[in-house]
Amino acid sequence: MSETDVRRLLESYRAGWFGHDVDAIMAVVSDDIVFHNVTAAERVEGAAAVRAHVAGIHERWPDLGFEEHGLYLATDTGVAEWTARATAADGRRLEWDGIDVINCRDGLIARNAVYSSGHAPRVLEPDSGSRR
Repeated sequence: MSETDVRRLLESYRAGWFGHDVDAIMAVVSDDIVFHNVTAAERVEGAAAVRAHVAGIHERWPDLGFEEHGLYLATDTGVAEWTARATAADGRRLEWDGIDVINCRDGLIARNAVYSSGHAPRVLEPDSGSRR
């Protein structure tokens, strides 16, 4: 795949995440997709399992939003650098930084490895709001 193809694929995938659109996410992943949140020690394989996992993330964090800082591309791979913000079950506004290393194969996303500071999020002041 060219870097342009990888960019288009990753932009579609990230737009699905930003929009909480599981169908959009699943439209661009392979049947044998691996979603591996290394920080949270969560690893799921296969489209059905990844669909359920992503839906669970959006259910647990209904206001999850991302501020993307950069998208770095190479042949068949992209790295997205971001800050996430969401409200915890106890009402605290949290934010954490991370990167996704996304591997593509045959025009689809085959693996997404997440590395983040989600294990130690920053607590935001009540008036700091969120940006998507």
